[in-house]
Formats: sequence, C-alpha cells, structure tokens
Amino acid sequence: MAGYVELAYDYPVLGVFLSVLWFFLWVLWLVVLFRVIIDIFRDRKLSGWVKAGWLLFVLIVPFLGVLVYVIARGRGMGEREVKHIQEQQQAFETYVRDTARGPKSSADELTALSDLRSKGVLSDAEFERAKEKVLH
Repeated sequence: MAGYVELAYDYPVLGVFLSVLWFFLWVLWLVVLFRVIIDIFRDRKLSGWVKAGWLLFVLIVPFLGVLVYVIARGRGMGEREVKHIQEQQQAFETYVRDTARGPKSSADELTALSDLRSKGVLSDAEFERAKEKVLH
C-alpha cells in the first residue's frame, strides 16, 4: 500500500485521481446505504421487529449489513422500486388528467343527474334534492 501512496505523491495528477476516486466511492456507498434503509421501511411484508433488526444490522455493521441485505433481499428490492415508480407515474397521470379536465360545471352535473333519473337509478325526490345541491 505504501508504494501507491508514494507513487501518488510523485505524480500529482495520480494523487488527484485517487482522491476523486475515493470521494466517488464514498458517495456511491452512501447512496447504496440510504437506498437499503429506504427499502427496509418501504417493504410492507416485514413486521416492525424485523425492520428494526435489519436497520440495526445495517447501521451497526454497515458494509456487511448492506452486503447481506442486497444478497438476501436484492430481487425484492428491485421489484419494490419498480412498483413504487409505477405508483408515482399513475398518480401523476391521474393528477394531470383531473387537472386538465377542469372542474365540472353545473350543467354537466345536472345532465348526469338527469341521466341517472331516466335510467331509474334516482327517484324524483332524490333527483330534486341533488338538483338543489348543485344549484345552490
């Protein structure tokens, strides 16, 4: 190991490269650690005690804990991530559709009520009460 340190100081560009490499490895490690912690809490199949155990294992022995977690639960981790992204996409699309449609006008609501009355879903009294709510 001492040979690498001396070599890095003999060639300053290599020293900078190694420093940047270590920095990016450290950032990568933090990203993986936080993704594992998020996945622990995202999994609805685990009980609270199991989540606490995994969390303690990951925080007390970080490298080994993350490695064991990814080996043991890595496939499920990916599936939960895909499901979460799909749920977010669906919620976004629903929001965009509802926002683009805009609020319903009174005429639209009265038309819908009239259709329900003509189909026999609403009685005349129910129709009149609903119509009063729409108009006032």
